[in-house]
Amino acid sequence: MDTHIRGIHHVTAMTSSAEKIYRFFTDILGLRLIKKTVNQDDIETYHLFFADDLGSAGTDMTFFDFPGIPKGTKGTNTISRTSFRVKNDAALIYWIDRFNENQIDHGEIQERFGKKYLEFEDFDQQRYQLISDENNQGVTSGTPWKKSDVPTEYALTGLGPVFVTVADFDHMQRVLIEVLGFKLIDAEGHFHLFEVGDGGNGASIIVEHRDDLPEAQEGFGNVHHLALRVADQEALRFWIDKINRLQFPNSGFVERFYFKSDYFRAAPHILFELATDGPGFLQDETYETAGEKLSLPPFLESKRTEIEEFVRPFDTSDANKSR
Repeated sequence: MDTHIRGIHHVTAMTSSAEKIYRFFTDILGLRLIKKTVNQDDIETYHLFFADDLGSAGTDMTFFDFPGIPKGTKGTNTISRTSFRVKNDAALIYWIDRFNENQIDHGEIQERFGKKYLEFEDFDQQRYQLISDENNQGVTSGTPWKKSDVPTEYALTGLGPVFVTVADFDHMQRVLIEVLGFKLIDAEGHFHLFEVGDGGNGASIIVEHRDDLPEAQEGFGNVHHLALRVADQEALRFWIDKINRLQFPNSGFVERFYFKSDYFRAAPHILFELATDGPGFLQDETYETAGEKLSLPPFLESKRTEIEEFVRPFDTSDANKSR
């Protein structure tokens, strides 16, 4: 049985507008809306999944649009930035031009841990970066979305390192190394690079030690949780048993239909998820029509009429049209 953590599975964040984040991710970033569904624990809230062409594990960022939620504040004890992988350093130059053309706030190309990166933000000041795979080895990346207008050689192909900012670095380091099997690879200033499994950009967490900042407050523009990959349900059960033995607060086994999960608190206000690589997003939709309509897992299908009354209409019928 393969019980090792394989890398980053997905990142789930909060947005002020499902409509605007749909346009930002598909029209600007060139990622695919692979699934439009609802938060299974709050059926009045959309849950949107943006991924590579095939909806591969390790390539998707997802969003909730909780009604009435306030804007989040930045600070410590939070998942603070999400990375997306691009093929090489030259791709970053392309993205500076694209961001300028679309008036997207961004920084300049910089280097950390031997890899070039470019920071940027969306309309909610959600924090992201693009990271170059030019000097990268490890977990393979995904497949560029075929309907995007971003040239394939510059496309976003998956998730890169996820940043976690904490006041208690020693605690987070123990969780990553002693519980989850990460290795400390390098450190630069406040930043510490941890890798797991085959390593590389797709299997990295960067912990920023900041005990001089106020505590971040949850809300739109911030990340809700970080999910790590495990192979299958058997591996997930192994991890649930381990987390229970260590007495971490956790959800226990959760059936999400598209994958299976367990959620646990890695540190105060830091929510991690363990999620299986499959069975995937195309169980209830075809490749050709994924994301165009509201999808519901079988255990919510009987509530479709009620759910469609709760969530406001949101047109994604053009999800598979060429950009």
